[in-house]
Amino acid sequence: MTDAASKHVELPEPPRAEIRPSTRSAHGLTWDDGYAWIRAANWRDVLRDPSQLPGDIRALLEAENAYAAAMLAPTADLQKELVREMRARLKEDDSEPLQADGPYAYYSRYRPSGQHRIYCRQPREGGDEIVLIDGDARAKGLAFFHLASAAHSFDHTKFAWSADDLGSEILTIRVRDIGRGQDLADRVANATDDIVWTRDSKAFLYVEQDEDHRPFRVMLHRLGTPQGDDVEVFAEPDPAWFIGVEATRLRCSALIVVHGHDGSETRVVDLDAPTGAPTLVAPRRSGLFYDVMDHGDCFYIRTNANARDFRIVVAPREAPGEENWRDVVPHRDGRFIADATLFRHHLVVLTREDSRPRLEVHDLKTGAAHDIAFEGETYALDFETVYEFDTTLLRFSYSSMNRPAETYDYDCATRVRTLVKQQMTPPGFDPAAYVVRLLFARADDGERVPVSLLMRRDSGLDGSAPLLLTGYGAYGYSFEASFATNRLSLVDRGFVYAIAHVRGGTDKGWGWYEDGKLAKKPNTFTDFIAVARHLIGEGYTSKGRIVAHGGSAGGLLMGAIANTAPDLFAGIIADVPFVDALSTILDETLPLTPPEWLEWGDPIRDRTAFDVIRSYSPNDNVRAQAYPAILALAGLTDPRVTYWEPAKWVARLRATMTGGGPILLVTAMEAGHGGRPGRFDRLEEVARNFAFAIACVSGGLAWSKAS
Repeated sequence: MTDAASKHVELPEPPRAEIRPSTRSAHGLTWDDGYAWIRAANWRDVLRDPSQLPGDIRALLEAENAYAAAMLAPTADLQKELVREMRARLKEDDSEPLQADGPYAYYSRYRPSGQHRIYCRQPREGGDEIVLIDGDARAKGLAFFHLASAAHSFDHTKFAWSADDLGSEILTIRVRDIGRGQDLADRVANATDDIVWTRDSKAFLYVEQDEDHRPFRVMLHRLGTPQGDDVEVFAEPDPAWFIGVEATRLRCSALIVVHGHDGSETRVVDLDAPTGAPTLVAPRRSGLFYDVMDHGDCFYIRTNANARDFRIVVAPREAPGEENWRDVVPHRDGRFIADATLFRHHLVVLTREDSRPRLEVHDLKTGAAHDIAFEGETYALDFETVYEFDTTLLRFSYSSMNRPAETYDYDCATRVRTLVKQQMTPPGFDPAAYVVRLLFARADDGERVPVSLLMRRDSGLDGSAPLLLTGYGAYGYSFEASFATNRLSLVDRGFVYAIAHVRGGTDKGWGWYEDGKLAKKPNTFTDFIAVARHLIGEGYTSKGRIVAHGGSAGGLLMGAIANTAPDLFAGIIADVPFVDALSTILDETLPLTPPEWLEWGDPIRDRTAFDVIRSYSPNDNVRAQAYPAILALAGLTDPRVTYWEPAKWVARLRATMTGGGPILLVTAMEAGHGGRPGRFDRLEEVARNFAFAIACVSGGLAWSKAS
């Protein structure tokens, strides 16, 4: 730590939120919720206009921000040093490899010192660049700007793009005439980031959000007409389900995907006649998930029907129901089929076993299959964009925790792999100076929990190293062991960086997800604690030298482990944490509550679900004990984890804890779930978090007065 980070400063008193009597009741029980007032009665208005936040709530959040700034002030020089380091590892003029589509090649890039992407194209065979959308120019003068998505029309004459200027994920779609270099008058508001052009390039499909922020219907917008004239293509009335629309590589059709935490359903839209009735592939039923890939006269489908870890089937276009599904890639227990992508002659499948990913290439004519080989104990693989259907080229990216990302074009026929982009190697970076390991920790019930780990090769296993332990464990999302340059600022200061692949994700397959949801949700928390204890036992760190980090549903994990094992941790970073879980899931007027019942349980109608959620909901289990230092982060316009969840949690912690701390709350008053969107602005947030982590394990800050 720098000298500036260790100077003695007089510590301010933390804010004390007023307790205003309020109670909640369910299943014959009543409990106090004295901080319920922090949730603004007009929260929907605040999402669209942050200036509408009531004055007393704004005063509290601003006081919290001022307190956190004062407490972190001794780390100011360290934060600047971290930003300089992290920025030096970025390629200022970074760009994507060109991706061909017909006569053109499309890509995005950054300008030096630019915060936002610039979308471009050039002739396929080379030539002058045309800028389609300049994110920096569009962001000028705005407190918040996020360029969310973009899609060129099939005839290459128009470019549609969506943006968020509040952080509330309420997007507006605009269209640019490429040839004239002018914006059209079209404005489509209250949209998500889905955009699919029709075959004639005169209209596009999009998804509209309702007043509760739920994507609920697919609409068709014809260029040159007002949004009020848009035509409904499909609507989903059940608030427990979300809806999306996506293009297929074949481009004859679009897929309307209705999905929730208990299943999915797909309808096919003819892009030559988009207002016609969509064709249902297979009706939804509890527990059935499937993804559809269009191959013209048939559909290839990734599904868990009679296959816990998924299989790939094929079905005729005229009769695509389950009764006609025929295996192409059969199910094998323990090999989770995480994703698949389809071309005219090949199907490529991304699988995962014991958290290790693999790519399998299947020849659709011969049925032969082969793997693409990769090095390393643990690494990350991802499919990259390919526009064209009639090609043998697959594009994918590969990285590991000590190997910068490499993007390849792989010829599925010749098996030739061509490097098309290599992430800039950070100055002075030597992969051989670092060790990457895949470990397994034994959970309380005997399960083996994977742990991906990065450390310097010269680090000893004597327990002296500080360790940052991160995890997520929800919604079936896997936590990839990919390369991230920012982590080097911790690891080069002696930290061990570890990812706990806890239950609730699909890191070990679909069963791993099911064992971390609903009534089995507590497995996520006990897995994380088991990983911490395993790393202590193996000498990677020691008790009280771990800083835990998790965001969103991973923030729920942070709140749970803070209550149940506070002595293991020197600090906890809870990023937009879902910590008022019981109150949120009991409130069906909140936009995301009905869909969440399928992930966590319905505590309104199910007493057992109520008891389980109440047993771990962080805000409801704060107790009179010492807590580690906690940095809680929120976004005022966050529609996913609302700002009042971490604010209420922090207030209750301060009022209840008997020692430890400090408890800090930072609310981004002009941002949402993802924080600030500019690539360099984001570095300042990471630097603040890392400086907090370093302070927690260094003993350099006099935090004893805080509570």
